[in-house]
Amino acid sequence: MEAVATTPVRTPWYRQLYVQVLIAIALGIVLGWMNPDLAKSMKWLGDVFIALIKMMIAPVIFCTIVHGIASMGDLKKVGRVGLKALVYFEVVSTFALLVGIVVGEIVQPGRGFGADPATLDPKAVASYAAAAEKDSFVAHILALVPRSFFDAFATGDLLQVLLVSVLTGVVVLQLGERTQQINYAIETMGQILFRIIGLVVKLAPLGAFGAMAFTVGQYGLASLGNLLGLVLTFYATSVLFVVVVLGAVAWWAGFSILRFIVYIKDELLIVLGTSSSESVLPQMMQKMEGLGASKSVVGLVIPTGYSFNLDGTNIYMTLATLFLAQAVGADLSFGQYATIILVAMLTSKGASGVTGAGFITLAATLAAIPNNPVPVAAMTLVLGIDKFMSECRALTNLVGNGVATVVVSAWEGELDRAKLKAALAHPMEAAEKMEAKPIEQAL
Repeated sequence: MEAVATTPVRTPWYRQLYVQVLIAIALGIVLGWMNPDLAKSMKWLGDVFIALIKMMIAPVIFCTIVHGIASMGDLKKVGRVGLKALVYFEVVSTFALLVGIVVGEIVQPGRGFGADPATLDPKAVASYAAAAEKDSFVAHILALVPRSFFDAFATGDLLQVLLVSVLTGVVVLQLGERTQQINYAIETMGQILFRIIGLVVKLAPLGAFGAMAFTVGQYGLASLGNLLGLVLTFYATSVLFVVVVLGAVAWWAGFSILRFIVYIKDELLIVLGTSSSESVLPQMMQKMEGLGASKSVVGLVIPTGYSFNLDGTNIYMTLATLFLAQAVGADLSFGQYATIILVAMLTSKGASGVTGAGFITLAATLAAIPNNPVPVAAMTLVLGIDKFMSECRALTNLVGNGVATVVVSAWEGELDRAKLKAALAHPMEAAEKMEAKPIEQAL
């Protein structure tokens, strides 16, 4: 009997998550413009959504990394993949820092601002400056080690969670016959966690509405004034980095960066509304497997990239530093530029897991510049617009981590080229098919 071809049932447009998020963002903007006071009171919606996501991130990362390492079956492979990922992260992150400096010097968004350092109020950024004073190389090393095994999960420090996860995965890998049993238990626990996140993600439109309404209601669109140039420059720089730098990397790996962006459009819209790339961790893992990246590489590279591959954050730090220097009329030397790059490479690690991370890392970078002509108090100039730039940081970080996963998988020889070609030939259709699958299949 001849098989009858069936046409897949398409999800109604109003039930598609990215459409709901777009509508929520638009409604949030309208409310913030028409009734700022009411809009500001909607902040709790965004806060609750982010809190629910953050509640799950540490255990999800633990399960995915342990499962990924144990599934490799070879400790040498774990080290090889980890080393390749770290080399890629550092090289691309350095490019991100340099792009921020080059664009800052060419465009000079802070030139003519005419800010007087003596009139700046250091109290507005006192908490960020205090956190930055504790930041150093030794402090970073000490901060890697939690006070107890479970303290890493209680605090949600991603670097500590990564350390605990890697150590656990290595030990599980060496348990011989028991490895498969323990790995099965870890996989099952991970599926439970992913299913919980799958339920939480359905609340993304509410979170996006609350976050966007508060942002517009609190800061307004007209209040940006002369700071609008920095915001536009940062967005343009991030787009330039994604299209040119990540585009070149993607081309080298054999795929189109534009088609890749279309493929992960839903995740990008959720991040745009929530300003947090953590809100789409499981979906990104599932999407990368859908592109043909091996499960073991995805389970190691994606979670690690959330702490070590922050391209958007790196662009922000160098560009914002140059903006502040230009705003107060300070000229930076070559040595000071080199210090900015080195310090930013250090302070950005683990930044995604820290509240106010963008400002803390910026303060640490400013404080470390030798013979610093830019006071930390100058950060007050960008305090009001930082929220508008956080969305772009998160979006760039997300695209960078996705590209890194495909590239490392190809580098390791574990990329299904046929699957990659088929998915990106029709990225929107492929993405819809991935959305129809249970989210726990990402583990």
